[in-house]
Amino acid sequence: MTQIRPAGWKNYDDFAKGIATNRLPASDALVGRTLQLNLPDRCLTLRLLSSHELHWLEQLHQQPDQHSGTDWYEAIEVAADTYFIDMLQGARPQDALTIVVNLRSLRVLAIRCHVQAASEAGAEPRVQQTFMVGILGSDPALASGMVPHESRNLIGLRTFQHYSPEHTYEHTYLNSLRYAWQCLVGVQRGHGDVDLASYYQFDDEQYIFTFREFIIPVASVFFFNFSSNRSTGKFLGVTGDGQIANNPAGAFIEKASVTMYSSEQQPL
Repeated sequence: MTQIRPAGWKNYDDFAKGIATNRLPASDALVGRTLQLNLPDRCLTLRLLSSHELHWLEQLHQQPDQHSGTDWYEAIEVAADTYFIDMLQGARPQDALTIVVNLRSLRVLAIRCHVQAASEAGAEPRVQQTFMVGILGSDPALASGMVPHESRNLIGLRTFQHYSPEHTYEHTYLNSLRYAWQCLVGVQRGHGDVDLASYYQFDDEQYIFTFREFIIPVASVFFFNFSSNRSTGKFLGVTGDGQIANNPAGAFIEKASVTMYSSEQQPL
């Protein structure tokens, strides 16, 4: 079914073309490894078979049933010992799972994106996100360093995200729930909106930024490394012809300005 959108508004697949030009390259460093992710409600074991194929085994805590499959994935080293792993699960065609893992600290943050039916979403964005903080392995005592957590550190920051010579977007991180964007260069030039957002700090100078759009069914997950000023991420959304697509993206980050708030006028 054709996706309904405002007059002149571009579909997800229109602006996604070329938006991974400035993305970091995929890595084969994890091929042959097995990663056991301990998340709040489940254990997810990943056995990375090749550059883009992994076997996964999932078991909910305190439940005997297991689910498994062999599916596509991509791994990118986004900081020292830190990988951005994006994967699909054939058993969940409306979902995509992104995992950020540090092999040294053993810290994990997993983000599941799920495309709802329009009737289910109502006035909310159709693509919803769930955040799961966990560890690599089974012994919490071995994990070290910062525990991934929701953060307000980006509030007030304005950045230019240079995805390619044909894609530049301005972001302003308004408060703990929303951010504003506008397209400066690209097919969406002149378009902008305020959408729902979430912010997690993963480590020093490292953040996970996600958003969920209202006008078209699309959401994103990005890893911001402000030490290198690189953004690595993906979009999950519904294309103009109604198909679910999981697309890569990545940018050079340019900090433009920071708004400072008084203690009496703090954003939500």
